[in-house]
Amino acid sequence: MSNHRFSPVSEDEPCCNLSQKAKICLGTFCVLVVLTIAAVVGVLWGLPAPKLKEWDGKGTTPNFPEIVLGRCYTYTKVLRPELSHKDCRKIGKAFMDAFLSKDPCSSTERDYQPLLELTNQTVPCNKTLFWSKSSELAHQYTTVQQEMFTLEDTLLGYIADGLKWCGDADSSGEDLGHLKSSRDLWGERALRIVGFFFFFKFAENACGVVQVVLNGSISNGFNKNSTFGSVEIYNLRPEKVPTLQAWVMHDIGDRSVACSSSSINDLKLILSNRNIKFTCHDNYRPIKFLQCVKNPEHSSCRSLI
Repeated sequence: MSNHRFSPVSEDEPCCNLSQKAKICLGTFCVLVVLTIAAVVGVLWGLPAPKLKEWDGKGTTPNFPEIVLGRCYTYTKVLRPELSHKDCRKIGKAFMDAFLSKDPCSSTERDYQPLLELTNQTVPCNKTLFWSKSSELAHQYTTVQQEMFTLEDTLLGYIADGLKWCGDADSSGEDLGHLKSSRDLWGERALRIVGFFFFFKFAENACGVVQVVLNGSISNGFNKNSTFGSVEIYNLRPEKVPTLQAWVMHDIGDRSVACSSSSINDLKLILSNRNIKFTCHDNYRPIKFLQCVKNPEHSSCRSLI
C-alpha cells in the first residue's frame, strides 16, 4: 500500500463545511473581480495588465486512471480474491466520472454514489479498526491480522489511498494535465468533503465491537478535530456498535499511562452520550510485539517474552 495515509480529510483539522467552501469560492471570485478592474484601469492608463496568479498545488496524481485500475486488479485478484467478481473497469470509470469536467466546489455524495456502490464491501462484525496519529502501527497490525480492516484495507480505501484528484468544469474531461490551475485550490477543499463521504460510510457500516489505535505518546491521544474525532465516532450506529475498544500505544520506553488522560476521558464521554460502551488498554500486547520487532533489545520488549 502506498503510505497508508488515505487523507482527503486532514488529521489535524476538521472537515470543511459548506460555509467554508462558499467562503473559498466567494473569496476567489472577489480576487478575480479586483484583478479585472485593475487590468481595465491599467489599460486605460497605459500600464501592463497584472498577471493572474495560479495555484501551484500538485493537482491530480499523474497516471491517475492507470493507478486506479492497477490497484483494483491487485486488490480483487491477489489480496482479496473473494472479490474477483468486481468489475475494475466499471469502478475506474465511475471514479473518473465522479469528478472529471465538474466544478470541484460542487462535489456531492451523489457524484460518488456509483463508485460507492461498485466498491461496496462487507467488513465482518468485530473486525473494524480505526486509527488516529498511529497510521504505521495500525497498518502493521492489519498486515499481520488480515481479518481486521482499516478503511485503507477495504477496496475503495486501497484504491484511493494517497491519491489526489480534482475536476475542472471547463475541461473536455480527457486531459488530466490541465488540472494545475486556480481551481486546484477549490479541489483541495472539495477533496476533504469527498473524503468525508468515504470515512462516513466506513464508520456507518461498522458493526459489533470496534477498535481504534491511538497515539499515547502525544499530549492529545484523542483529538476532537481529527478524522476519527470529528467524523467517524459520530457516524457509528449505537444499535450496531455496542462497544469501542481503544488501544493506546506508546513509543518504546514511554512509561506514561494514557488511558486516564483528559483527552481519552473526552472520548469516553462522547461515546457514553451516544450509548456506546468504552474500554481502554495501554500498550495493547499484540501491537506491542510489532513495536518490539524493531527494538528487540529494549528492556520493555525483553519482558514480553
